[in-house]
Amino acid sequence: MTDLHAAAKRCLDATDPAEKLRLTHATWEAFLAGQLSPLADSPLPEPISAPGRPQRPQLVPQRQVPHRGLGTPEGRVALVHAVAHIEFNAINLAWDAVYRFRDKPLEFYRDWASCAHDEARHFAMLSGRLAELGHAYGDFDAHNGLWEMAEKTAHHDTARMALVPRVLEARGLDVTPGMIERLLSVGDDRTVAILEVILREEVAHVAAGTRWFRHCCERDGLDPRETFLDLLRDYMGRNLRGPFNRPARLEAGFEHEELDRLADMALQS
Repeated sequence: MTDLHAAAKRCLDATDPAEKLRLTHATWEAFLAGQLSPLADSPLPEPISAPGRPQRPQLVPQRQVPHRGLGTPEGRVALVHAVAHIEFNAINLAWDAVYRFRDKPLEFYRDWASCAHDEARHFAMLSGRLAELGHAYGDFDAHNGLWEMAEKTAHHDTARMALVPRVLEARGLDVTPGMIERLLSVGDDRTVAILEVILREEVAHVAAGTRWFRHCCERDGLDPRETFLDLLRDYMGRNLRGPFNRPARLEAGFEHEELDRLADMALQS
């Protein structure tokens, strides 16, 4: 296989997590070796549908996912599972960007294939931690919010780059430091070490979203700041939560004025 889009689809469609991870790493290595490239005659992408995933976890509405405190062993395991679910979804989101959006610069595909590779490592680390805690991925219910936004933005590369990396995934930059602090207070250094790796590497993933969102805006003659805020209102209404991790978001390409306006929007939510 030499078609990067087809290889991305194979990764996206894999239902077994171990197979998805194997294919992801192999596809990234093949891309680095120059064995895969986005071919002009690749079949057009199919309409977006549910990605490959195991039968469990059961997907439920977000409001039905129980909130558990980190002061109990079950609460800490549930947190690890929730983050593992986010990382599993992030593998699919990255490969869907490679598969779905065509005629992009090669660096676009490099960024999102690299992101998929990172997210697969993150998922593997979290799965290992779940095993240490006597559990496995699928043991707790989860929600499908990340993929639902992928479906809403499948037709619109600008909206996808704005809303998935720069809103939903960037939320991890905001909440992870607090999770780390609470886990340190209960002595869970093993989980903290994993979250610190994820936090550090997710900055680069959000930065990729920023870079390609601005690329799309430049292509279409749009003002990035106003377009981002317009997309937030159009797709999310008033459902925006703060506070924001300003240092991490600035490192990921956000601007001070942009963050000020996001903070104002969050206060009005």
